[in-house]
Amino acid sequence: MIIIKKPVITEKMNAISEKLNRYGFIVDKRANKLQIKSAVEELYGVQVTAVNTMNYDGKRKSRYTKAGLLSGKNDAFKKAVVTLAEGETIDFFSNI
Repeated sequence: MIIIKKPVITEKMNAISEKLNRYGFIVDKRANKLQIKSAVEELYGVQVTAVNTMNYDGKRKSRYTKAGLLSGKNDAFKKAVVTLAEGETIDFFSNI
């Protein structure tokens, strides 16, 4: 099971990471906090002090087109906000 799917890179998350040394990730819905902590430590080589998780439901969306009303649903996902130890950082753009 792949635990970490992708990092969350938004203006809000960048501000939080600069200010509070916290980083966000989209993770597998079945992963628990201990699995997320070990995956981040192994993948990025940093020390994690805390993990907070949030479950998001999929939102229903609809739009009007020439063909009529199209409706669908966004996928549900789980987000983890990881707090790193003092002096540790993660650079997401180093290998681009």
